[in-house]
Amino acid sequence: MIDVPPALDASCVRMSDADLTRAAPRLPARRTFPIQPERAGEEAVEGGDCSAAESFALRVIGGSMAPEFLEGDIVIIEPQGLAREGSYVLLQLPGSGWVLRQLGRQLRPEGGADWVLRVLDGSEPAWVIPGPQVVRGVVIQRSRRGRPRQVKWYG
Repeated sequence: MIDVPPALDASCVRMSDADLTRAAPRLPARRTFPIQPERAGEEAVEGGDCSAAESFALRVIGGSMAPEFLEGDIVIIEPQGLAREGSYVLLQLPGSGWVLRQLGRQLRPEGGADWVLRVLDGSEPAWVIPGPQVVRGVVIQRSRRGRPRQVKWYG
């Protein structure tokens, strides 16, 4: 059983494409971080519940992540994978439900960097997120429906 994580808090902010293009040409070095699945409260006995760590498959609905992910593609999600800049991740956005997005970094004018989520087709602006802790899984594989040889691995 997979726990449904809480939605992102109100600190999420939309960024326009103009804001994204103002970033400095060099972002800080890539950083990798582990995804920590949420536990099911009292049902999760210490060391006895591993269901939150099991990989699972989802079917892509919609075209916001085209051309990398087309409608009908099957993606394998690793809840305890390693995410880094450029990873495709699963999370829950307020008002949008569960979504697949690309994780990135964006430099702030005053220094430092924010984590952002992007769609690939440009249909929505990027979202600044409070941190990588809102990510609930990392895409490790994509398979095209009806095409057994069109499998792509990520990681």
